[in-house]
Amino acid sequence: MNIAFFLLPKSDVITTTMQATLRQTLERMEYHRYTAVPILSESGHYVGTVTEGDLLWFLKNAEGISFDNAHRHLLQEVPLRMKNRPVHIHADMEDLIELAKVQNFVPVVDDSDKFIGIVRRSDIIEYCAQQMFKSPSAAAEH
Repeated sequence: MNIAFFLLPKSDVITTTMQATLRQTLERMEYHRYTAVPILSESGHYVGTVTEGDLLWFLKNAEGISFDNAHRHLLQEVPLRMKNRPVHIHADMEDLIELAKVQNFVPVVDDSDKFIGIVRRSDIIEYCAQQMFKSPSAAAEH
């Protein structure tokens, strides 16, 4: 199955950059109710994913940084706990399933390694459930 069918395009994905402030990042995540967002470079390449946990641990452990002065600190200061790997648009469903086990979403890049969107874990699970619960006669027809 072509993963492009599951792609939530970049224009519909909330992203951030390493030059965003901690406050901007926190407020964006809160407003959209996301626990993780992709980070893009100025040129549109996928850099990584920042999670609520990354931000909370940083605020807890960084000396002198609080929500009150979070507007003075950039996201690039925050260590990212996980390295969410992207897939190329030509990847197959098995690649997505493997990554979705440990990622809320799988970032997707094009042949130039530019970020083009994400595939959400919920969409992958829904696809797998449909495959598992197909009737034997329907499976034989395909």
